[in-house]
Amino acid sequence: MPEKEEKKKRGGKLKWIVLLILLGILAGGLLIEFEYAYMPPVDKVANPHRINMDLAYDVWGRPVTLSEADELMETESGRLMLSPYHGALEINEELLRLGREAFYKETFGNEIFATEVAGLLDGPLSLWSFLRAIIASGGNGTDNLQVRIARDAVIGGRDYERGDIIDTGLDIVPGSYAVLGMKVRYSRGRILTGITCAACHSTVDMDTGLVVEGAPNANLNIGELMALASNSAAFFANAEISSIEDYVTDTERTVITSDGREVPLPDPELLEDAVDRIFLSWMPGTFDSTIDLVANPSQIPDSFTWQDHPYGWTGFAGAGPFMGLSVLNNNVHALNSDGLSQAEASEDLFGFDKELTYAMVLQNASRSRYRWRPESNIRPSQFFIHRNPTPPTMGFNRMVHTPSFPKGSLISPDGLFISNEGSRVWLENNAMSAFQNTLAPPPAPIDFDSETLDLGLEVFETAGCGTCHSGAAYTNNRILPARDVGTSPSRAKANANNWNAMLFPPLTWSWDTPVPIPLNARILEVPLDHLDMDEVELAYAQDDRGEGGFKVKGLIGLWWTAPYLHDGSIAVGPDSEEDIGIPGTLHTGIRPDPVNSLRALLDRDLRRQVIEATEDSEALRATKVTGTGHEQWVDAQAGFSEEEQEALIHYLLSLEFRDQ
Repeated sequence: MPEKEEKKKRGGKLKWIVLLILLGILAGGLLIEFEYAYMPPVDKVANPHRINMDLAYDVWGRPVTLSEADELMETESGRLMLSPYHGALEINEELLRLGREAFYKETFGNEIFATEVAGLLDGPLSLWSFLRAIIASGGNGTDNLQVRIARDAVIGGRDYERGDIIDTGLDIVPGSYAVLGMKVRYSRGRILTGITCAACHSTVDMDTGLVVEGAPNANLNIGELMALASNSAAFFANAEISSIEDYVTDTERTVITSDGREVPLPDPELLEDAVDRIFLSWMPGTFDSTIDLVANPSQIPDSFTWQDHPYGWTGFAGAGPFMGLSVLNNNVHALNSDGLSQAEASEDLFGFDKELTYAMVLQNASRSRYRWRPESNIRPSQFFIHRNPTPPTMGFNRMVHTPSFPKGSLISPDGLFISNEGSRVWLENNAMSAFQNTLAPPPAPIDFDSETLDLGLEVFETAGCGTCHSGAAYTNNRILPARDVGTSPSRAKANANNWNAMLFPPLTWSWDTPVPIPLNARILEVPLDHLDMDEVELAYAQDDRGEGGFKVKGLIGLWWTAPYLHDGSIAVGPDSEEDIGIPGTLHTGIRPDPVNSLRALLDRDLRRQVIEATEDSEALRATKVTGTGHEQWVDAQAGFSEEEQEALIHYLLSLEFRDQ
């Protein structure tokens, strides 16, 4: 078919799509509510092969195979161990199906906070901006949805003009008209949009048009998308706020604290501008998931999670089911996508009263229903109680309190569990963990010859890489002091204040507990005997120096996870002489090349160039990105030839999960 006719046919189909959307909006409350999120069929997936399909149970992180379960069920003590009353989770096909569906479709209600509080669609990027961009993609797919600015605006000191094009890094699978990892919900005449795990932890490989499940979305421009929201200050805890007093301009504009004091409020415009400036400095593919009021975003991690515990860049998630993976997943939805989830622990986390947190999040809410006003003479927390869409939990997302709430614990740093009403406690979350532990990356799309790989293995062993990178996922599952790793240390200290808000030992509800939680729900104590508590304290920066640490990252799927290190600073593009560092790659729309980026990890001369390029970037300095650390050199000065260095790089890119 001629190109012009094809475009005309496609345009006609798209007009019908737009018309249906318009009719839905005009119908308002008469239209039945609906929601939609795209989940790719298996033939659209690059890595449909699954590992660990012989697992039958997870018992507080201990995997139990089918054969082991059969043996255990023959004894009374074994049957007791595999009971949900003792923390056992059965892993079956139904759970894995639920896990994949939740991975792609479940928001746990975060579209309310994203759209009606933070105003994701009410800033210079409007609903129609996104719709026009999706329509313009024509079903061809993209790994970088380009969206036009709808109106002139100044955001974080940066001028935006109507028609300017924004690189969002959002993905659309070829043949579809839906953004991967975004749910659209129509409710009470309003269109809401929320984020699922797949937005960050899956990506479209444009060479094949297939979805790589578990690969990080390395060019996802979360920071700019958040900055362009009308009330990005709702995420102030993820930005950098040194002192609330710095943003007070009107001392008559006050809030009454929990103990009856009257304290001044930050000016909403000044606070918004400060938050926007930090979010605009985030490099693509990063997110600041810690609420320490310090700007230290880290690279989006992969979801090739099997045996890569403890989880999180600092290893803070190591307790509970799946060796802490459920803690990490819970953090995303119960903490990172709901700015009020930490409000009740504000004193421990931020050093100021919870009423200030409620006020700063809600004072400029996008929808008037959730907008608190100082002149209302009602405390912000009470205002929220009367408008809470998910009572009785004090937050927007669908959550339940842990037995320790408002204190957190190692199984839930904010004391909340994401859980859907009518389901069971943490069912979808644990299902996502089970699903992620079946993911393995596709092979790297380069040729490997056995002679090169044999030499690479020899170099790997000679250089001492296996000292830390051992085990099934090429990690020894340890946490190392930040000073020993040598990378940017800010992130290692980010969870320090959480420790003050925790109770020990961790408590949870039995996994068969229905939601809402009944009064007689069974409480379980989460065992910690598999954890090295010295390393746990290191993960939360409770070590003698208060410097914290970083976990030893596994090496599976390195082709799909460039750039490297926790701050994503080790990046070199296809041209290793010009595309140096983040300024020479992601800041200019160039994807980091895995081979050249790994070379910068191993070669001190190339690394020096990366560090110099990083130091020249104001945005990277603002977010504590350095290009330093992991000085385990495999170069000429360390006694290795170029051939040996190249062989090691190819060996690293070839690694797959191995049996133990």
